[in-house]
Amino acid sequence: MSRNVTSPALPLSPSNPLPFRSAPMLIACTMASLLLAGCQKQEAAERKMPTMVRTAEVEISFYAPTTSLTGVIAARTLNNLAFRVGGRVAERLVEIGQHVDKGTLLARIDPQEQESDLRSAQADLDAAQAQLTQASAAFERQKTLLAQGFTTRRDYDQAAQVQSVAQGSVQQAQSALDNARESFTFTELRAGAPGVVTARAVEAGQVVQGAQTVFTIAEDGDRDAVFNVHETLVAGSSMAPPPVSITLVSDPSVKAIGKVREISPVVDAASASVRVKVAIPETPAAMPLGAAVTGTVSAQPVKAVILPWQALTSSNGQPAVWLIDPASKKVTVAPVDILAYGSGVIVVDKGLEPGQHVITAGGQLLSPGQTVEIAGGATQ
Repeated sequence: MSRNVTSPALPLSPSNPLPFRSAPMLIACTMASLLLAGCQKQEAAERKMPTMVRTAEVEISFYAPTTSLTGVIAARTLNNLAFRVGGRVAERLVEIGQHVDKGTLLARIDPQEQESDLRSAQADLDAAQAQLTQASAAFERQKTLLAQGFTTRRDYDQAAQVQSVAQGSVQQAQSALDNARESFTFTELRAGAPGVVTARAVEAGQVVQGAQTVFTIAEDGDRDAVFNVHETLVAGSSMAPPPVSITLVSDPSVKAIGKVREISPVVDAASASVRVKVAIPETPAAMPLGAAVTGTVSAQPVKAVILPWQALTSSNGQPAVWLIDPASKKVTVAPVDILAYGSGVIVVDKGLEPGQHVITAGGQLLSPGQTVEIAGGATQ
């Protein structure tokens, strides 16, 4: 059998002082380690690279904003055609989109009623002329007898009166016949000017009333480009509208220059926009009615500062940019007034002076008074 022999623990006594002597040494080592770690962190902070930014020098330039809208080609003049008499449509001769010349027959209504009125007026005229012939013969007879002394003045005057009444009846009947003939021509609807049929409202067999619109014709000639424009683009403008560049959407090579000729005085309730008509003198043949076009307008150039959109920041909820002092490399924030927002750029109206340096990149985490480094070692 064997036994495990363990060494007895050393008693803590003045004759064995090792544990008490090693404690101060351990504390000293711990303090030294902490001091060393703090120095290393301070050195690391001192070695940390400063924030790098890119800058641009403020320059005043001319800014001419452009506005582009899509519209359609429309006729300068639209004619709404209607029959002057009512009746049943007997025939419709044209289709929508068809070009017609002046005097082209578009439709006709059943002339039965007008023919009856014409025959009645002709019969009334024939009867009035027969009465006039009889009255004239009686007057001539009384005139001869009066000269021979075989009749009285009273009979002569009566015969003259009957003749005058008969003549009036003939004139009245003739006027009624002319009206009946004119009404007969109203049964045919003809184009008053050359153009394109853009709308129709009747079919054969339909009964129409007089003055009811039957066809709409867009007259030939110069065209208009019609745009629906937001009211802010036209409100309060006291200057004459600038020329408008018109481009065909389906073929950008087809271009024309137009001039604003009409601005609607009211806002359309459905689209919340204002209708603007642009006259196109000598409209290209490649711009037919209904073609989609793009209208571009360039405003008068104004002085402004154009910066990349990355330069924009916010100060108290207002637009601002970061400025840098090239000597001290410290940054400050400067509020600005924005004139317009473009594609990738901002247009500054007020708040900057020529020669200042604006941070255009790297300004996301800056704070006022912070020192930065400029990428490349100089202002860009």
